[in-house]
Amino acid sequence: MSHLPKICSMTQPKKRKKPAKQLTEEDALKKLGARIKQIRVQKGYTSYENFAFEHELGRSQIGRYERGKDDLRFSSLVKTLNALDITLAEFFGEGFDN
Repeated sequence: MSHLPKICSMTQPKKRKKPAKQLTEEDALKKLGARIKQIRVQKGYTSYENFAFEHELGRSQIGRYERGKDDLRFSSLVKTLNALDITLAEFFGEGFDN
């Protein structure tokens, strides 16, 4: 009997996991906007215009964010979430599963 290590294995090669579907920027903006709108409505603001006015945010800008039509700067997101009285963790805790 030989004491040499086994060089070749007869096992099946490991199956690779399918890569996760990549989220497009457009889809990400739509998800962000939908989540902002969901929270705004939950907080009792039926109109994004009234919400924006009451919190001194740009009315048309909030509308574009909610429709996913405008890229959202991080500072604008933080300002909007502060107006909604919600943390980043709470905001991203729902609505972003692929």
